Amino acid sequence: MVKPRVLVTRRWPAAVEAKIADRFDVVLSNNDIALKPAEFRQAFKDFDAVLPTVTDKIGPDAMELAKPRTKLLANYGVGYTHIDMPSAEALGMVVTNTPDVLSECTADLAMTLMLMAARRAGEGERELRGGRWTGWRPTHLVGTKVSGKTLGIVGFGRIGQEMARRAHHGFGMDIIVHNRSRVAPDVLAKYNAVQVNDLDDLLPRCDFVSLHCPGGIENRHLINSRRLDLMRPNAFLINTARGEVINEFDLVQALTFETIGGAALDVFDGEPRIAQTLLDSDRLVMLPHLGSATAEAREAMGFRVIDNLQAFFDGQTPPDRVN
Repeated sequence: MVKPRVLVTRRWPAAVEAKIADRFDVVLSNNDIALKPAEFRQAFKDFDAVLPTVTDKIGPDAMELAKPRTKLLANYGVGYTHIDMPSAEALGMVVTNTPDVLSECTADLAMTLMLMAARRAGEGERELRGGRWTGWRPTHLVGTKVSGKTLGIVGFGRIGQEMARRAHHGFGMDIIVHNRSRVAPDVLAKYNAVQVNDLDDLLPRCDFVSLHCPGGIENRHLINSRRLDLMRPNAFLINTARGEVINEFDLVQALTFETIGGAALDVFDGEPRIAQTLLDSDRLVMLPHLGSATAEAREAMGFRVIDNLQAFFDGQTPPDRVN
C-alpha cells in the first residue's frame, strides 16, 4: 500500500518526526526556515498533505493554482489565521489544528509574564547582568503585588480557563471575563468568575488584563489607544494570544506616558520582526513566542497532528477539523 506523501515545513521534536516517518512518506525540513508562497504552490502540487506552523504565511498568493494534490493542511498549533481559509476551502483542502494539548503550558507562560511584569523581573535581571546592582535598598525596583488583585481575561476558551484556574486558586485573584459567547454558569463558578458583555466594561475594573482571544481580522487591534485609556493607570496588559490583537504603536504610547502600569508580550504583530520602540521600552517584558514551548506540549502537538493525518487518510473526519 502506497503511503500518503507528507511535507513537514519546520523542524519538529525528534520523537514526532520519527513517528511521522514510520507512518507516512514524509519530507522533513532541513533548514527550519518558513516557506515562501512559490514554495507552497509547488508543495501543493507534490504532496498529499502539508503540515504548516504559525510561521508559515499561507495567503491567497500561496494558493494560486488549480487542482492541487494537497487535500489536507494539518496545522501544528491552535491558531490558523495564517492560513487563508476561503482559498483553502475553494481548493477543497481540509484544515486541522491542535487544540487542548498546549492550554496548560500557555497559561503557565501567561502567569510567568504577569508575575515578571508586576515584579519588574526583566528590569532586575538586566541590571544584575549588567553589573549595575548596588545592593538591597527599600526603594529599589518596587513592583506590584499580584495576589488578591483583579484579573480580566479576554477570551475564555481552554487557555483562558487555565489562566483563571491558576490566578484564582493559586493567587486568590478575582476573575472578570469577556468572551464572544456566553460562558456556562457552572464554568464561571469554578473560578468564581463574572462575565461582562462589553470589553469596555472589563478594562477599568482590572489590575491585570490577559489576552487569550483568537487573532484574525475581527480582533486586529482590539486593544488600541481608546481601550488602553480605559485601563487603570497602574494596570498591566499581558498577551499570549496573537500579536495583531494589540496596536503596538498605541501600546508604546501608553507605556511611554505611563497611562498604564506596564505590559508583557509573548507574541508580536509581524513577528519575528520587533518594532524598535518596543525594544526600547523598559516597562515592557518580552519573550520570543514561548507559550507552548515545553517538551511535553510540543510533542503532544505533533502527535495530535499525526492523529488528524491518520484519520483523514483512513477516510474518517479528522478530530480537529476547523473548516
